[in-house]
Amino acid sequence: MNKGWQDVTTEQVEQKLSHDPEIQLIDVRNPDEYEDDHIPGAKLIPLSELPARTNEIDHNREVIFICRSGNRSGKACEYMAQLGYSQMYNMVGGMLAWTGKRER
Repeated sequence: MNKGWQDVTTEQVEQKLSHDPEIQLIDVRNPDEYEDDHIPGAKLIPLSELPARTNEIDHNREVIFICRSGNRSGKACEYMAQLGYSQMYNMVGGMLAWTGKRER
């Protein structure tokens, strides 16, 4: 069953960004988490603000949702799928996986 989005690894996110630098990165963490570290080019839309800010996400472009570990970004994908959005990805492992990969 197609749930409207796919889970992707940090490596797959890097590949997508190298092929399409205009892909939308939406970080659904809180502002303090975003300030500590974020992927360059990611737009901050905290999960609690997502319902009021869906108009900031282009319905016609791919979007990758990011959070700390992949839980909140998964909830963002669920919410957006209910609104009819597709072409969405949930970065599994979130920023913990992203920063862990960078430190190796």
